[in-house]
Amino acid sequence: PTKVNANAANANIVVFIQSLSLNETKRFRQGLRQIVAKSQPDCQRCAVFPYRKVRVTMETAAFFSYFRTLPMISELRRISELRRFLIATSFAFSASLFLAFAGPAFAQTPEKPVPSADSKPIAVLLVTGGCCHDYDFQTKSLQLAAKERGLPIQWTVVNEGGKGTKAMISWYKNPKWAEGFDVVIHNECFADTDDPDYIRSITKPHFDGINAVVIHCAMHTYRSAKVDDWREFLGVTSRRHDHQSNYPVSVATADHPIMKNFPTAGYKSAKDELYIIEKVWPNTTVLATSKSEKDGEEHAVYWTNQYGKARVFGTTYGHSKETFSDEVFLETVVNGIRWAASR
Repeated sequence: PTKVNANAANANIVVFIQSLSLNETKRFRQGLRQIVAKSQPDCQRCAVFPYRKVRVTMETAAFFSYFRTLPMISELRRISELRRFLIATSFAFSASLFLAFAGPAFAQTPEKPVPSADSKPIAVLLVTGGCCHDYDFQTKSLQLAAKERGLPIQWTVVNEGGKGTKAMISWYKNPKWAEGFDVVIHNECFADTDDPDYIRSITKPHFDGINAVVIHCAMHTYRSAKVDDWREFLGVTSRRHDHQSNYPVSVATADHPIMKNFPTAGYKSAKDELYIIEKVWPNTTVLATSKSEKDGEEHAVYWTNQYGKARVFGTTYGHSKETFSDEVFLETVVNGIRWAASR
């Protein structure tokens, strides 16, 4: 380190890096401690660098703004395009210290190419909106999760219908609404929409071969309908949920590609709702379950379904920001997209 900028105490930016080697990381920590000790000798908290397992780098120079907790770093990893951008944040805090480093110890680390099974992007339609969730956050989390895992996707996002529980969105009024897409992700939440013709205009393209991923409130969408077409498409029937908690997840089909790298023991969900599954449809394969804290009943939380010619992957988790910041959940959903697209 050759330069210290001690005048940026009120800067609302966090600069944060990725992929230093272990030796470079060690030197980075040592340099940080030395600079902090000299520049702010009265700041005991600043002199301690707690992120012993965090590897931080940047592409062109090395910058670091010290803040309080590892979850802040974790949050930034998910909402930021790492490897390419300094992240300008709007978090309500002022950085206590801004340090700028230069020199050979922090020279640019070449970015390693991310392998891809197929260079052609998957054409994905994400239909989202409705009641009860932060759909903008969820959308961005899914997009970044796929990118970080090297899955090329061409995204089309439709967020219609407002924030209520009943809507018939205009996108589905086009009989060819699903043409050209490899996978449709349903993350909408319209429990009180019950028109059978409208519902069948959505399920028919899937039955004819448009693959799908269904997330959380998609399972309660159209639950007021008397017809079962949507439920058969989903692969499960659910009309209610238990309280939010950190539910242990038990793997039921460990050899399925979607469950690759899924923890086999000890994993609990981020704080989320447990959907009560009334029926598992005949063409559904349960991948993992969680147990109700009320009655001890096991309920599917990840599964696949064959609906006509379509592959369908589903999860009932996905209520909270915590879930859409959980790496296991994101990894599983990205694997589900990959599987649905036959990649």
